[in-house]
Amino acid sequence: MRYGRDGHYDVISAFIKSTRGSDADAGLYWLARMLEAGEDARFIARRLVILASEDIGMADPQSLLIADAAARAVEFVGLPEAQLNLAHAVVHLATAPKSNRVTAALGAAREAAKRSGTGEVPVHLRDAHYSGAASLGHGDGYVYPHNDPSGWVPQDYRPSEVADLLFYRPTNHGREARLREFWPGHPPAPDD
Repeated sequence: MRYGRDGHYDVISAFIKSTRGSDADAGLYWLARMLEAGEDARFIARRLVILASEDIGMADPQSLLIADAAARAVEFVGLPEAQLNLAHAVVHLATAPKSNRVTAALGAAREAAKRSGTGEVPVHLRDAHYSGAASLGHGDGYVYPHNDPSGWVPQDYRPSEVADLLFYRPTNHGREARLREFWPGHPPAPDD
């Protein structure tokens, strides 16, 4: 079973979209098609690692570890045995809760970084470990979160140009739904 250049891109697209769409059986089918066609297992593994962050993200942070483990198994074990590791990853990723909020957050943060230009690092966050830093006021006013019993303190961590912008807005899917309970100072996610 072989496919040409267009088939290569069409099959990987079907594979990713099926896995993103939570259809484990379709993901396994497209995986099998690629393996039977002699697709590079490293290419498949790379796509799974990307999908774990792009389409699942913090809804199931373990997904990135599962995808990475499958990629490492491809290198360490090799085919044909590593096909089991790839299948394991496909089933896990397909059945995991989904969220693209990390992807969206990074895009929004990058746009803000472009617009805000060279936003100055707040003085209290500047490196205070080198000789002369103290005379420049570097580190003045920084509050070490671990010294607070809650492990969190209200403190500005961004330049003033982006201080009011929110980038990461967790969904109500998987682990993201619980993040707001343990994430002090962050507003709830908009309803999905």
